[in-house]
Amino acid sequence: MQPVRRITSRTVVLPTTDVDTDQIIPARFLTTTSRDGLGQHLFQDWRFRADGSKKEDFVLNEDTASGCEVLVAGHNFGCGSSREHAIWALLDYGIRAVISTKIADIFRSNALKNGLIPVVVDDATHAALVGTAGSEVSIDIAGATLRLADGSEIAFAIDAFARYCLVEGIDELGFLQNHGDEIAAFEGHRNWKP
Repeated sequence: MQPVRRITSRTVVLPTTDVDTDQIIPARFLTTTSRDGLGQHLFQDWRFRADGSKKEDFVLNEDTASGCEVLVAGHNFGCGSSREHAIWALLDYGIRAVISTKIADIFRSNALKNGLIPVVVDDATHAALVGTAGSEVSIDIAGATLRLADGSEIAFAIDAFARYCLVEGIDELGFLQNHGDEIAAFEGHRNWKP
């Protein structure tokens, strides 16, 4: 995993509420354990017609969405099943952070473990972001702040351990492996063995 310290990007806005993981990536595309290529099916049923042609009126199909790495989503984003493929699809497509007023707990946990930054903001901040689609924002992971285009900064909550792993570019297994000597020393001093 690559370190994630700061994300600076224009926003793309999808203000739909209660977007579940089956809408993010439909179940028929969950036949793989590879993350590669899932982005092409992100919001498949919203982005494409049955014949595979693009729906011009869907926000990710608009020219202004090209290159945007921050998705401003509606309330309760990522609800539904715990499918990790939804995070993989967002990342493979190029989305590196999701901002909403509520992000489902399991989705948020999976996102942090995979390098997608979930940012929960208050209603007023969310309304400002929805109203200024395409504006540039900057997310400082170490400082847990979101800088808006007007220069204002909003603090957001992020689990301290997840933040450490993101900034250092390691996952949970990598963290444990980095402490191998300490774990071995602890195990060596135990009176009993498993």
